[in-house]
Amino acid sequence: MVWVAVLCAVTAAFFLAFGTQFQSSAVRSSTGGLSVSTQGILKLGTSPRWLLGLFLLVIGMGLNVYALASAPLTVVQPIGAIALVITTIVNAREQDIRINRPTILAITTCMVGSVGFVLLAINVSAENHEITRRQELTTVLFLAIAVAFFGTAVLMFKHRIGAFFYIVGAGVLFGFVAVLVRTIAVALMDPNGKFLGNLAWYVVVAVAVAGLLGTYFVQNAYSSGPPELVIAGLTVIDPMVGIAVGIGILGELRPDVHAAVALAMAVCALIAIVGVVALSRHHPDVLQRQEEAKRRAKAGPLPQDPGATS
Repeated sequence: MVWVAVLCAVTAAFFLAFGTQFQSSAVRSSTGGLSVSTQGILKLGTSPRWLLGLFLLVIGMGLNVYALASAPLTVVQPIGAIALVITTIVNAREQDIRINRPTILAITTCMVGSVGFVLLAINVSAENHEITRRQELTTVLFLAIAVAFFGTAVLMFKHRIGAFFYIVGAGVLFGFVAVLVRTIAVALMDPNGKFLGNLAWYVVVAVAVAGLLGTYFVQNAYSSGPPELVIAGLTVIDPMVGIAVGIGILGELRPDVHAAVALAMAVCALIAIVGVVALSRHHPDVLQRQEEAKRRAKAGPLPQDPGATS
């Protein structure tokens, strides 16, 4: 069963990578690098390329949900890092971009740190751990705090927020969502026959709200950064948050964990995050955007047509 879940997760990584690439190109051609508004998202619904990306993402997410329900989170989540490599190759060919050494190093750092963190987490996580209603409610409450924080930040500082913030926000939100989706899937597959009776309404609402806000963040990240950054953020921050929730809130940490292992996990997490930061600063697409912004700043505002005002 675990190997079937692994196969589904690998397949999901391919669907997610290509779906991300299609949606990213559609958003960028539609917004021209500007933030995505609510009306802009509705407009994207008429773009065949964006819809194809959505279709691929839905399939990928469906496969990932099955994998999460069939295998531990710590086994399934890191496999998504494959999508980072696929997206990098596909986007470079489509945009005719030559990947520079800092970008390759940043991607490598992301993957090494992420995989190292997860491999260590596998060895310290307890198996067959049952989630209580109290733990489930605590997870939802922490998610509500995250939604309030990121949502308020967008409302107050929307024009000052860059792609990195959107990626961090999406990674945190989807990390919580991954944990709750796993609890929902396990509850639905419970052999007690209750099916929907096993679900708590607040969990479903939390997943819906966080999922919508996270999707909004991802679409804005598409418009202001390369798709590799989106995938890197989600495949690094998402599993780390999910595992942290599992260990810190759900009590999945084994009692015999050595302090050196916990320190090594913290170092791996730091390495992966440094990789995401480096990718957000040194990717050729990011550097090109910065150069264009400098040229526009030097050129100054365009002269206004006198006949346009009347």
